[in-house]
Amino acid sequence: MLKLEVFDPPQCCSTGVCGPGVDPKLVQFAADLHWLANQGVAVERFNLAQQPMAFAANAVVSATLRQSGNECLPLVLLNNAIVSRGTYPGRQELARFAGVDPDAAQKPTGMKLPVIQSGCC
Repeated sequence: MLKLEVFDPPQCCSTGVCGPGVDPKLVQFAADLHWLANQGVAVERFNLAQQPMAFAANAVVSATLRQSGNECLPLVLLNNAIVSRGTYPGRQELARFAGVDPDAAQKPTGMKLPVIQSGCC
């Protein structure tokens, strides 16, 4: 099974989709991750402000941060290989990374969707 991991820059909540000034790109990215999970891809998301140990524990992520600093975030890995850095990829790119049809309808596969937490710190 494919595993997509997103290492976000520091944000006030796990997805950045909180507070009065929500970035529409983050809302769309969260929806695209839900869609990708429904296509059978395991999706995990980590926030530097809330889960720094996940960044330190992943050798690829920690090496990239040492080399490039926080400018490389968000960092997106597929099966522990970097597929995107410094920007949130759109659905078309996510689909290409995972080898799925970008026009596939969102159909539940029985897999647990990534949790989107609302609210702020």
